[in-house]
Order: sequence, then structure tokens, then C-alpha cells
Amino acid sequence: MLRIFYILFGIVLLSAGFVTTASAQRGAIDRLRSMGGNMGGGGKGGDSVAHRTGLEDSITIHFRFLDSSGLRNFDSTLYDFTKKVPLPWYHQHLGNLGNASRSLLFTPIMQSGWDHGFHAYDNYMFTVAETRFFNTTRPYTELNYLLGSRSEQMINIVHTQNVGPLLNLGIQYRLINSPGLFQNANTNHNNYRFTSWYQSKNKRYQNFIVLLGNKLQSGENGGIKTDTNYLDLVGYEERSSVPTQLGTAQVNSRNFFTTNIGTGTFFTTATYLMRQQYDLGQKDSIVTDSTVIPLFYPRLRLEHTISYSTYNYRFKDNQVVDSAWYKNNYGIDVKAPRDTFMIRDYWRELVNDFSVYQFPDAKNAQQFVKVGASLQMLSSTFYSPPIKNISPILFLQNLANGVDMTGQISTNAHNFFLHGEYRNRTRNKKWDIEASGKFYVNGLNAGDYDAYISLQRFLGQRIGYLRAAFQNTNRTPSFIYDQASSFYLPAATPLTFKKENITNIFATLDMPRYGLKLSGSYYLVTNLTYFKSRYQPEQFSSLFNLLRVTGEKQFKLGRRGWNWRTWVILQQRAGDGPVNVPLITTRNMIGYDGNLGFKNLAISFGLEAKYFTAYKAPAYSPLIGQYYFQDTVNVKLRTPEMSLYMHFRIKSFNAYVRAENLNTFNVSKGGFTKNNIPTINYPYPGLQIRVGIFWSFVN
Repeated sequence: MLRIFYILFGIVLLSAGFVTTASAQRGAIDRLRSMGGNMGGGGKGGDSVAHRTGLEDSITIHFRFLDSSGLRNFDSTLYDFTKKVPLPWYHQHLGNLGNASRSLLFTPIMQSGWDHGFHAYDNYMFTVAETRFFNTTRPYTELNYLLGSRSEQMINIVHTQNVGPLLNLGIQYRLINSPGLFQNANTNHNNYRFTSWYQSKNKRYQNFIVLLGNKLQSGENGGIKTDTNYLDLVGYEERSSVPTQLGTAQVNSRNFFTTNIGTGTFFTTATYLMRQQYDLGQKDSIVTDSTVIPLFYPRLRLEHTISYSTYNYRFKDNQVVDSAWYKNNYGIDVKAPRDTFMIRDYWRELVNDFSVYQFPDAKNAQQFVKVGASLQMLSSTFYSPPIKNISPILFLQNLANGVDMTGQISTNAHNFFLHGEYRNRTRNKKWDIEASGKFYVNGLNAGDYDAYISLQRFLGQRIGYLRAAFQNTNRTPSFIYDQASSFYLPAATPLTFKKENITNIFATLDMPRYGLKLSGSYYLVTNLTYFKSRYQPEQFSSLFNLLRVTGEKQFKLGRRGWNWRTWVILQQRAGDGPVNVPLITTRNMIGYDGNLGFKNLAISFGLEAKYFTAYKAPAYSPLIGQYYFQDTVNVKLRTPEMSLYMHFRIKSFNAYVRAENLNTFNVSKGGFTKNNIPTINYPYPGLQIRVGIFWSFVN
């Protein structure tokens, strides 16, 4: 372990030796602020690209989100590697980056209205909500590449530039490809995103366009077989030889040069969105010695948003199907011989929304009242094992094509809902108020609603920020619990579910001066819908509560840059609800943060450890792509997850070198074979070496 650390430390010293000093260029015009008062001010946290590239004032780049007018800067955090990969530190996957994942925290769905129900791959999705709209004075590019053990790789490319002062264009592409350590756990995810942000010269009109798509492919092996203790058995040190439940006939499932997945989950989504805004208000301008900068203060805003989305979720088994496995685990009779099995839900969604904003304070675009109405049109096609309204011709065509598609249903539905919102970030930035609500008047989800209110107060430099919030959601269970879904399997008992009602009361105290953040959430849940087995849905009608308390703290270890960062999460359920969570979840990092005496170097290196206490963790059902409740098997880590890390930045160049899962080293046998199993039958890999390069360019 020490040898690995010395090697990593040597690399950074060698890199730092080649650092050269460049003088900063000054005096360029900040065009961003000339684009109008209704764009808001700069955001909190992190530094700008100008600081990171050493080109202060030669480039100004900010971004905003679609539903937030405040401008933000980039997060320049160096120590936290989880900000570079699409998986938070408190999430667990099924043994390979890109496989289905779940949170160790209780995080129920608190969104009213229609929901497809497939969320095990949310971390790997591009979404409209987290889409960034940029504004920059010069073209800006990010090239990110991560290479890990067993040919794991992640590529992320971002480019944005202003085409004149009124229009910005941005593109992003990400690839995650990982053959994995165990059989048929390979993943191949592709994501793309295109954005444009246009504002007219008179500042009255704005146009936002988002085009994004996700093509996710993840092998499903059903977990390792448990008839023998293969992980500790001599001859199975090479984990690819451990037998699994599914995909055992998949050839080259761990071949880096192929993206074919024979047995697995295939989730394809696409969204096309356009938002237009037109403002009525007050003109103004700033006159300098050489130019006149036009300004505009909106008082009334008219907004129209139209979006079209598709969701195509499939489970396919193209191998020689193990009919006994499907029968024993899901009650499905697969006729033998049969070399293909597939079920599929396909949704199309069209949403038209019209909203009106009113700005009480002409010079504060962060205070407004918004009301609107939306019409959502839904159409769906379900393919499933039972015979459901399928024509003889289509049935024969499917058999001729080798597709196990013995049932098909097409349906149409709609929703009409009203929504409102109030936001106010006071001009002195001491109060931040947000309230919103949505109510479904009629349609598929009639009677659904959600309500949210949040108050934040700046209490001074010593205390920091205090935030308190309340949220209540009354929602129809996700559509996967509807008997029309292909994933409501024939063996499941037909049930009718009531609406879920979930309340969350939470508060946060953020004290940056002391490196301390405390937060607490209290959930009250009624009619929670869940899966109680591999395929059987269920609903818990009684009320139960869950309390979560989180603490984050940074301790300084001396005066030479050594720090101890700790995250501690306590969770406790009250009542007999179908939710199990670990009592304690924690992450700790002890290391150095500084520059080692080199002006242009920033470095963070040390030891990282993650751990959660034993609990009856959810199990995973590959056929329906869901984690399900189980209350019999206690899941615990053999040892805390341990990693050595060295992250450094030289101007615009960032590098991450990591040795992960050091805790799997087997002293008696040698090698890294003491695998942790955080999900039943799904072990984590042994030693993983990861090297990531993240480089930004100003053109």
C-alpha cells in the first residue's frame, strides 16, 4: 500500500517540476454583464474559469439552469473525485460503473404526475433540469478522459461559444464503457446534449433550446451463483470465471472492443425542448466614454415551453434462455427451445406549457410571481409475455423475427395541470424565499399535487446560512405498478393502489467559516408503493416516519495544509414501513491540500474511506430493473472501502490518480480478493487503478 502511495506521490512531484509561470493577461471586456439586467448576478461557490486558467479577465464564463435565472460559476473543488463521475459517494452500483445503482439514503420520489418508474439508471442520464446554458466571451472547451482497470473508460467533451453577443451554442458528449470484472456486467452508455441560448438586442425576447439523448446499455447477470462460495474458492481468483445467473453464454462480454450486450437492460430516451420568453417592462442604459450598453428591466414576462420526449425501456435476453431460471424466479413459462426473450415499455410525451411572470421590483429579477397551465399528452406501447390484443399477423411476424413479443397494447392518456411559483432573493442577499405548487386538474393523474416552500437567511459571517423547508407530495404510483405495464408480470397478484402521500420537513445550517454543515430531514410517508419480491408489487397503507441527520466538517490538522474531512449520516425509521436504511453512513478523507511550494500547482492527496453499518439492504431484480424490499438477509461490508488518491491541477490541467478498493487485499492468499458485497449476490471489484485527465481550453 505504501509503495503505491510513493509511486503516485512521485508522479506529482515530477509533473510539478515542469510547471512554468505565465503572466496573466488583463483588460478584456466582460461582455456577460452587458447582456441585460434580467440575467441576474454571479453565483456562489467555486471560482471561475479565468482563475483556473491563469487568464484573469481575458475570459468570463458563467452558466445558468433553465428554471433558475441566477448565473453560476464553475465548481473548482479538487479533492472530491465524485464530482467527476456520475455517481455520488453514498450510492452503490452492482459492481461496475454504469450498472444499476441505488442510494444508501432514503430518497422517495417526490414529483407528482406521470412517472414511468425506471430510476435505477438516473445517475447516468442527461436531463433538462441539470442542463447548463452558458455565456462566454471566448470559445471554451473541456476534454475529459478517465481510464480505469479492466479497460474502464469515460470520455466527456464540452464545447460552448458565443456566436456574437446575443447567441450562445453548446454541445456535450459523454461515453461510459466498462467491461466489468464479473461475467456479463459490461456497460456501454452514450449521452449527447445540444443547447442554444438567444437574447434579442433589445433584451425583450429570449429563446432556449435543448436537444438531448441517452442510450444506456447494461449487462444483467442476475448476480453470482451461490451454490458454492466461489469468491473464496481456489481457482476463482480471476473473477470473470465466477459463474453468474444470467448471460453465461454471452461471448466476449468483457471484451473492450465490442459494445454488444446479449442479456441486459436497454434504456433509450430523447428530449427536444424549446422555451420562448417575451418581456414587457422598462428600458434603461449605461453610457460610457466609448459605448452605450442597453439594459432592460422586465415587469411582465410571457413564456411558452414545448417539449417532446420518448422513453424506451427494454429487458432483452438474446442468449439461450434458461427457462428454469425465469420460471423459478418470475413465474414465466418460456417455451424451449427459444433464443430470445424481451419485454418493453415505450412512452411518448408531449407537453405544452404557458406561463406568466410578474416582477414586483423592476430592478430585482430574482423576485417574481409565476402562474401557468400545462397540457401533457401521453401515448404508450407495451410488449409483454401475456397475449394481449395482438393480431395473428403481427404474432407470426414477431415469431419469424425471433422476438419474444407475445403481447401488445397501445394506449393514450393526457394530463392538465396548473402550477405556480414565488421566488425572492433580496437585493441585500440576506433572504432567499422560494415557494411552488402544482395541481393536476384532470387526466391520468387527476388529484395529484405537490407543494414546496423554502426560507433561507444569511445570519452573518460567523454563523452563515440557515435554511428551512417543507414539501408535501400526493402522487399516483409510478406506471410500472400499473397492470398495463409490460413489467407487471403475469405471476404478480393484480392489485389496485391508492395515491402515495409523502411529507418532508428539512433544515440546513451552513457555516463556511468553520467548515461545518448540518442538515436534517424528517419524512412522513403513507401508502408507499414498492416491490416486495422480484416481481410482486405491494403498497404499505400505514403511516411511518424516517429521520435523517447529516453532518459535514473539515478539521485542520496543523498549519501545513493537512486536513480531515468527514461526512456522517444517521438514519432511523419509526414504524413498520417497508424501508431499511443503514444507521450510520460515513465518508472520511485525511490528506494534504496545498501547492507544495509551487506557484501554479494545486494538489490534494491522501487516504479516503467509506463505510455503512450492517442492514437488510434492498435486493435487485434484473428483469424489471428495480430494487426490491427484503427483510431476511443482513448485508454488511467486510471492511471499509479504502482508497489512496492524488489529485492535482496545473493551470487548466487537472489530473486524478487513484488506487481504490485497497481493503480487498487478502493477506493470507495474496491478491485483492476480499470483495465487499453491498448488494446481495453482487460483489464489488478488487483493486482498481483509475487515472483521469480533465483539461479545459480557451480558444
